[in-house]
Amino acid sequence: MVNLEWYRTFKAVYKNGNFSVAAKELFMSQPAVSQQISMLEAHVGNKLFNRKSKGVEPTEYAKLLNNLIIDALDRLESVETGFRAKAEDANRLISVGISKHLFDCVGNLLISKFDLIDFTFAENDELFELVDAKKLDFAITTKRFDTFDTTYEIVGKIKLILVAPTSLDITEFRQRLKADNFTEIEQWLNGQKWYSHDARIPHIKLFWLHAFNKKRPSMVPNYIIPSESEMLRLLSKNEGVAVTWNCNARNYIKENKLQLVWNSFHVPEEFVYVLTPKNNNVNSFFEIISKELKLFFGNRL
Repeated sequence: MVNLEWYRTFKAVYKNGNFSVAAKELFMSQPAVSQQISMLEAHVGNKLFNRKSKGVEPTEYAKLLNNLIIDALDRLESVETGFRAKAEDANRLISVGISKHLFDCVGNLLISKFDLIDFTFAENDELFELVDAKKLDFAITTKRFDTFDTTYEIVGKIKLILVAPTSLDITEFRQRLKADNFTEIEQWLNGQKWYSHDARIPHIKLFWLHAFNKKRPSMVPNYIIPSESEMLRLLSKNEGVAVTWNCNARNYIKENKLQLVWNSFHVPEEFVYVLTPKNNNVNSFFEIISKELKLFFGNRL
């Protein structure tokens, strides 16, 4: 049976007209090249090269053989190169920057799709600086950055919602909401125990700004838990309310551990972006991450 490496060696010698040059190209010794050509000649039953003072010259049979195999060999090498690139991609460590509360939302998804990820937690502006300096392969942000050296893609939308454990009776709240009595709605909310993932209560402030047209809510959070995921887990087992991204609350609501209290139409959705440096070598990852996140956020609440 013919060895495909013989044909690869034949192609290199034919192209270069020299055993030594072919050997360097193939990372082989010159005697190994000579041996493979001799074995191929024995297999096809014809001499393939005539030695000259400076290299070798193909015989007429070699020219015929080259015409017969060159297209197939090129296709085979192309497939081999593509397969190797995919194998290298599968084992490449990629660096992803993301805010901690968005990580709670999509961290499991990314881990399930890639074998090697180095995560960095930071907020939007710092993540952009890291990507722009090519210190991160990707950043997942809620702010658009459109510059010459970076590229981005919108992968979904998220929205702040108000949630509570299913044990909380929200009948009175719903009645006030149905009556559009925002003064009494706010009074009811101020009377609840509040959970926040940040002492600065950024989610609550943003929700209040749009829902009540007020820059600052009057309540003080009872519990500050740095992880939004842990905050929701504890909320589901206790009393109180919290403002959270809908993607983080999705599974808790589906599993009937939390209930949706208020999805205010006054509170706008926010885009989620994937940001990456231009002219990098992780384009295949960018496509995969974008596709998976679009599927994920397409199933939002």
